[in-house]
Amino acid sequence: MKKSMIAAQLYTLREFCKDEAGLRESLRKVKEIGYEAVQVSGVGPIAPEIVKAIADEYGLTICATHVGYDALTTDLEATIEKHKLWNCQYVGLGSIPETFRNSGGAGYAEFAGIASDIGRKLKEHGLQFIYHNHHFEYTNYDGRTGMAILQGDSDKDAVHFELDMYWVQAGGASPVDAVREVDGRMRVVHLKDMAIVDNKQVFAEIGEGNMNFPAIIDACREIGVEWYVVEQDVCLRDPFESLAISYRYLSSLATD
Repeated sequence: MKKSMIAAQLYTLREFCKDEAGLRESLRKVKEIGYEAVQVSGVGPIAPEIVKAIADEYGLTICATHVGYDALTTDLEATIEKHKLWNCQYVGLGSIPETFRNSGGAGYAEFAGIASDIGRKLKEHGLQFIYHNHHFEYTNYDGRTGMAILQGDSDKDAVHFELDMYWVQAGGASPVDAVREVDGRMRVVHLKDMAIVDNKQVFAEIGEGNMNFPAIIDACREIGVEWYVVEQDVCLRDPFESLAISYRYLSSLATD
């Protein structure tokens, strides 16, 4: 992992990125921290052209996104054009829609097929579909977890993963093992730490919790991860300070 491969997930800063002025100030601060790339999620509504212009203004690569399920099913053409505008290869979905999740293993299998179709269409345009997990994908359905179904029943070329290490841990799985299970199918990873505060499990800055990040980063290196994206859903301090703490820790593990 090089420092240039560490990115900030803008969902962490969603309360500050609701309009053009807020996005510009947020990206200025992100660049000042040291980040050279961002994942676009939870922003706006702001026109794609403006998002691109502001990112370019601060020399920030848009390395990946999270888009809504509708953007992949009813508005795919516009989604493709937006990612081409941003020079962004990785098209992310943040979660399996509840209609599939609430249907048990059969719902996961059905979604795996739909995601494969979407992923094949994206690949025709040089883009890659990536799926971001939470903890509920590790629910067991007659001997197979939802995650195992997603991995096993989807097209391996069309459907890649953006494993969230915190949520893998919260689901009772090993983050290191989970990374190795998607060898060849993950170029973007989500990183946040897990701590115990007042006897409760909470999101933490990387290096401030209990997860084994040196081992996690080593596993990501092994499988060729390209982007190490810092995401903290809820911060116990100023979100920009949280992003800075995580960046400094990851930088200490970097090879440059």
